[in-house]
Amino acid sequence: MDGKTMTNRQLDVRPRVGDSEKMTVNLGVVDLGQVDLLVQEGFYSNRSDLVRTAVRNLLATHADTLRQTVARKTLTLGLQHLTRADLERALAAGERLRIQVVGLARIDDDVTPELALAAIDSVSVLGAFHASPAVRRALAPRTV
Repeated sequence: MDGKTMTNRQLDVRPRVGDSEKMTVNLGVVDLGQVDLLVQEGFYSNRSDLVRTAVRNLLATHADTLRQTVARKTLTLGLQHLTRADLERALAAGERLRIQVVGLARIDDDVTPELALAAIDSVSVLGAFHASPAVRRALAPRTV
C-alpha cells in the first residue's frame, strides 16, 4: 500500500457505544423549557435525542457544503486508523503523513512517540483524536 492510499483510507462510521463524544450545550431557560415540553409531549425520548436529531438535520441541510469542503481540503471523512505497520511503511517509503480528519483519527497503542514523530508531519482533526497519552504529547506541537 503506498502512502497516498494509506493516508486516504476512509470508512463510514456509525455511532456505537464508545464511538461517540460528549458535548455540552448551554441553552437559555426559555429554549430549555421548550425542549422539555417537546420531550414531555413525546416528540423525543429525552433532551439528548432532540439535540442529536437537531444536529443531524442541520448537518443534512449543509451536506453539499460539507462534501465540497471535505473534497477541497482533501480531508478524510469518518475514521482514519493508523497502525504501527502503516507508519513503518510510510517511513520506509520516505513519506511523512499529514493526518487531516473530520470524524475520528486513531493511532494504535503500540505506536511509540518516536515512530509517530518520524512518520507524522501534522495532525488536524475535527472530531476526536485517539492515541496513547505519550503519542498525543509528542504530536502536540504538530497538531493544528
